[in-house]
Amino acid sequence: MTTIRGACAHDCPDTCSWLVDIEDGTAKRLYGDPAHPFTRGGLCAKVNHYLDRVYHPDRVLHPLKRSGPKGSGQFQRVSWDEALADIASRWKSIPPEELLLYSLAGTQGLIQMASLDRRLFGSMGACGLERNICGEVAVAGLEVTQGHSWGIDPEDIVHSRYIVLWGTNTIVTNLHLWPFIQQARERGARLIVVDPVRTRTAEQADWHIPLKPASDGALALAMMHVWVRDGLVDLDYVRSHTEGYGELVEYLRSFPPAAVADVTGISADDIELFAREYAATRPSLLRPLIGIEHHRNGGTLFRTLAMLPILLGAWRERGGGLFRSSGSLQYSTLNTRKLWMPEVYKPGVRVLNMANLGNDLCSAEPPIRSLFVHSVNPMVTVPNRNRIRQGLLRDDLFTVVHDLFITETAAFADYVLPATSQIEHLDIVTSWGHHYLSFNHPAIAPRGEAVSNTELARRLARALGRAEPWLFDSDEDLLRQALDSDHPWLEGITYENLAARGYQKLAQPEDWRPYANGGFHTPAGKANLHPERIGPGEIVAADRDYPLQLITGKSLHFLNSSYGNMERHLRRSGPLFVEIHPADARSRNLEDGAAVKVANASGQLSAICRITDRVRQGVVSMPFGGAYAVNELTPEMPTDWGGGSGFYDAFVEVHP
Repeated sequence: MTTIRGACAHDCPDTCSWLVDIEDGTAKRLYGDPAHPFTRGGLCAKVNHYLDRVYHPDRVLHPLKRSGPKGSGQFQRVSWDEALADIASRWKSIPPEELLLYSLAGTQGLIQMASLDRRLFGSMGACGLERNICGEVAVAGLEVTQGHSWGIDPEDIVHSRYIVLWGTNTIVTNLHLWPFIQQARERGARLIVVDPVRTRTAEQADWHIPLKPASDGALALAMMHVWVRDGLVDLDYVRSHTEGYGELVEYLRSFPPAAVADVTGISADDIELFAREYAATRPSLLRPLIGIEHHRNGGTLFRTLAMLPILLGAWRERGGGLFRSSGSLQYSTLNTRKLWMPEVYKPGVRVLNMANLGNDLCSAEPPIRSLFVHSVNPMVTVPNRNRIRQGLLRDDLFTVVHDLFITETAAFADYVLPATSQIEHLDIVTSWGHHYLSFNHPAIAPRGEAVSNTELARRLARALGRAEPWLFDSDEDLLRQALDSDHPWLEGITYENLAARGYQKLAQPEDWRPYANGGFHTPAGKANLHPERIGPGEIVAADRDYPLQLITGKSLHFLNSSYGNMERHLRRSGPLFVEIHPADARSRNLEDGAAVKVANASGQLSAICRITDRVRQGVVSMPFGGAYAVNELTPEMPTDWGGGSGFYDAFVEVHP
């Protein structure tokens, strides 16, 4: 038995370090690394069964060519030579700007997510893509206030004494942070959860604040009003390290708790109490995550929330301040320019937003005539599923998908090419939930004829007649290029050291407080408290025909669409359901456990009715991911800034 070190590359903040036991070339066991300070030997309910995914009988192991109508999922096996020759011939016959590389974070490995594919398609002059569907809205909001989207080291949460989880269901979506929160609570910390839904995390909190969806900015402004009114602002910190405070004070006069109680659904007394507790208990940590940015006012909300720890001077103390994602911090230490080589991209190409795929497939000019998809399943994870389906059914659209399974998107492809799993290729995995870089050794040979994203890019380049050496760099070369950085936090982190140890923490100072002494990365070097682009933003009103706001939460058993074809996970998750408040159920004559129709102008879904006070009146909640195609109900809705999508501003009606 041989044990191989690796790391999970799913789109999750935990980026777990794992060990794979190999016998006779077969993976027998995969489990969390007990020595890793963040993983601590445990994996989530999904990844515990990762080997079921690797050895699943439905896995694509050979190139497949469509043999039936688009969307039928009917394919026949072909050779790599035949597939590559046909694909290259088709791509050579169309203008490059009509070819779209569509990819995201189905793997978050450093080179398998983005490296040779970007070099190849960028140098061809193919259509560009804004990959802003998740993360960029929050980054945009935070950067305006504090210059970077950086936050504290999440391991320092043990020093916090007032922890506010705002728009995050940590137990389900960030499981390995929970022990650090519990450790802080054992030391006396108080845990507050701000969320429209009483999630599993909210049920474990000392206080759940069930605000109305998208009203986060109004709540934050009322809290700041209380701090200014009652002299709770850290004026020494504000005077030294911010600009625009005087203007902000004037702006806040319009937001006393009583004025925002109706907007937020939180009583003025509770807002007052929350504000005073937050200000009085130190160190205090604000932990927002993805939920907030999926409103159309998401950028404004993050810009506004970022002011809370600044006004309190919470950044001064270890365990105080804000933490959302460490992703941009990790990437800032790496030599991504050398890895992606943007200097070889053709200038002046059009750039499309991935959130608008449905409309772009149906109406972009010039048209998209070929779509190459890897590391994403847009039929499940992108808004306006019906419109995407309509586009994928076009007879003149040539679609190639590289994946492990015949996904909902791959069913519409002209070619499906077999992809390696994480235990079959080399990579380094960054994290957006902790400060460790993780090395992933291939534990087994690729199954069947599967190839990695990087190897596929090399094969496509060769089939297209390309000869530039930088299109054929080996995986090891690519990883060495990314690590070829003079950033001080990469000191001692080399390819050899990572490969030998499996993971290394960034070489940051032991007690790292990013803004303890100011140093904000804004143009002025100070936190931006000017009242421009702050506030509630546009809170979308309910439609008369569709009065219920739809909130979609991550499922315990799926990671976006991953594991959606796994029988074990489907059984555990059960049928699609919709949670609705008792008052809303009564007015619609709905019964608990009955079949219902959830519908709006975009589409409709059948679900099981669950009547519960876990959701507010006027709000319904449905699980997202796996086989749950909830994006049937979400039209393309651009955010205020950041180029995201307002998934959570969809409104529906629920019928018997």
